[in-house]
Amino acid sequence: MKYNVVGQSVPRIDARAKVTGDAPYPGDFVMDGMLYMKLLFAGRPHACVLRVDTTAAEALPGVVAVFTSRDVPVNEYGLQYPDQPVLVGPPPPLGKIKEGQDVARFIGDQIAAVVAETEEIAVRAVGLIAVEYEDLPVISDPRAALKPDAPRLHPPYPGIDIHPELVFDGNIASRHRINRGDVDAALEQAAVVVEAEYEIPGQEHAYLQPEAGLGYIDEEGRVTVIVSGQWTHEDQAQIAHALALPEEQVRVIYPAIGGAFGGREDMSVQIVLALAALKLQRPVKLVWSRRESIIGHHKRHRAFARARWAAAEDGTLLAAETEVIADAGAYVYTTNKVMGNLLLTCNGPYRISNVKTEVLGVYTNNIPGGAFRGFGAPQGNFIAESQMNKLAEALHIDPVELRLRNLIRPGEPMPWGRPLPDDAQGLQQALIAVAEAIGWERSGSGRHAPKLKVVDDQMHGVGIALGFKNIGYSFGYQENAWASIELRGAAEIEEAIVYAASSDVGQGTRTVICQMAAEALALPFEKVRLEAMDTAITGSAGSCSASRMTFMIGNAVRGAAAAALEKWRAEERPAKAEYTYLAPKTTQIDPHTGYGDPNFAYGYVAVAVEIAVDALTGECTYPKIACANDVGQAINPRLLEGQIEGGVIQALGWATTEHFIERDSYPLTNTLSTYLIPTIEDIPQRLIPIIIENAEQNGPWGARGMAEMPFIPVAAAVHHALRNATDVWYNRFPFTVERVLRGLKGKE
Repeated sequence: MKYNVVGQSVPRIDARAKVTGDAPYPGDFVMDGMLYMKLLFAGRPHACVLRVDTTAAEALPGVVAVFTSRDVPVNEYGLQYPDQPVLVGPPPPLGKIKEGQDVARFIGDQIAAVVAETEEIAVRAVGLIAVEYEDLPVISDPRAALKPDAPRLHPPYPGIDIHPELVFDGNIASRHRINRGDVDAALEQAAVVVEAEYEIPGQEHAYLQPEAGLGYIDEEGRVTVIVSGQWTHEDQAQIAHALALPEEQVRVIYPAIGGAFGGREDMSVQIVLALAALKLQRPVKLVWSRRESIIGHHKRHRAFARARWAAAEDGTLLAAETEVIADAGAYVYTTNKVMGNLLLTCNGPYRISNVKTEVLGVYTNNIPGGAFRGFGAPQGNFIAESQMNKLAEALHIDPVELRLRNLIRPGEPMPWGRPLPDDAQGLQQALIAVAEAIGWERSGSGRHAPKLKVVDDQMHGVGIALGFKNIGYSFGYQENAWASIELRGAAEIEEAIVYAASSDVGQGTRTVICQMAAEALALPFEKVRLEAMDTAITGSAGSCSASRMTFMIGNAVRGAAAAALEKWRAEERPAKAEYTYLAPKTTQIDPHTGYGDPNFAYGYVAVAVEIAVDALTGECTYPKIACANDVGQAINPRLLEGQIEGGVIQALGWATTEHFIERDSYPLTNTLSTYLIPTIEDIPQRLIPIIIENAEQNGPWGARGMAEMPFIPVAAAVHHALRNATDVWYNRFPFTVERVLRGLKGKE
């Protein structure tokens, strides 16, 4: 359908400010009387903090205050469960300590916060703090953490969203299962059984802007924090909880944000800045170094998986048995949610009557695992799509044809017992689109991959993978988003002001909100202005994550626009209305069978990769990558293409160059000189973004979320391409030059 503003590639509203350097980021703010903060991190993976002596630090000229655990009113926080201390250490002399509050569980736990007149003085003072530790046994491997004699890293805690009566003890942070049909019987009847073990790595977000912020008291007496994040109102709630304040006494403002990718869902500097501003009644600024950022915020979950999949001679999938142990790291963060998504995606979008899956999130003393673009789906997809490609090879069936034979059909149940909420046409369309773009050939018996030869010691191969992921939080949570619109003018609308708390982490959300508002109000784009990312003037829009924001805030904007126009027609001037959109209801999944109705919408994606491998060095280049996404309705096609390109390249980094290494729970790759993100030399020579539009029935103007989707199948497609180029299955990645070369020499 043709719209006036929706579907147009209008320029981003923040483009000029960002390219000229005028856009302020959290580290750019300066206030009169401003102080500077630096933090003392634990620097050890597991230790009881017996004593924190700040005497020497406080005596240093220029030091204004040093805060420790004894200064935090409610010394706990956490997005899913408050299992992490704000500052680790002993309680006040008469205070009651929560079990484990004096235990540092990873090197990035915060011990003390120094506030001084200059940043240099604060750095010197941190070095003067004396801490007495009692080192405790370290668990760096989640598989070892499951052994009966492993030290317990946390007290038991309720299973929260999984099932109210469940309590996870020992080192299990979350457990998800699917049990459907009779897997053992199906395995016995199969023509082919493919079994493999996979090792899937973690990943550092590597956003350009490290954590930074400014805390102060605003003109209304509220504790205010200017910071980067993904959900202003959740930050507000966690700050208020830790400081024992009413939420309305806390204000959170997001200015320009230099990337997130899930890495800003959990707290970093927010609470300590608010604490210092409250105690000192002066502005306090904190900017992390890159090393502090890498050790201080969570990573993508690394995982260990074993999979046995079975098929009939004609390629019909008969059974899938999958076990996954994922590294939750030191605290829950979003592990329970990420593992739920991994569970739903590790069997692919296929008809499989017999499924047995168990996914565990397990505590270790590593840097916590948490949200990262794809939110468990990339890990699950790598397992599922690698198994499909291995089955295709074992059955001598083209991998595109095998997928087409087994794709879920409208109305058929997924492994969790419910059909997808739409007809999922985008799965087949995306698969065929990337196959054709990469050179798959049609014939009477189906499709066949292009035959690529060795040329000048360059071994060529192509690979393919298909993916899907939920849109929105779901799993029984009532998804919601608030927006308000004010119409100003006399005889006609001269300006529309949209109030929406959606954060914009670089993807262009603010531009898209203005486009949708203009469309809903039948106004020119230029007449719409957005006020966003300030808890003082907006209600909650939820987190900018889960590929949900366009879907959720778009529906909220439509509702607010309709209500405001009704008031305008009644000659109310200015006309202002607000609206809270509630998404279709979902349910939890059963903790034993995995059955439920967990999500209200999905996005669909496929990726095809052409690879060239140097037979002498193991170096890989990528002549072509195609990525097709069913976006429902493209609100801004140019921004969508940017999301596809960025997602593919970021995923290619995870698959090939980004090797996050922790040894005995100490990260060895804690700078960008040792953790290698892709450069211009590492990206595809040609990247083909393909936009498919099948309207999502509940989405605004038919839009469905897509920001995470391009990332999801890339690693599996590269894995497949490597196999076709080298005749080696590399079941561990990243596929670094060294690892590829070892495989070529028969050592991988």
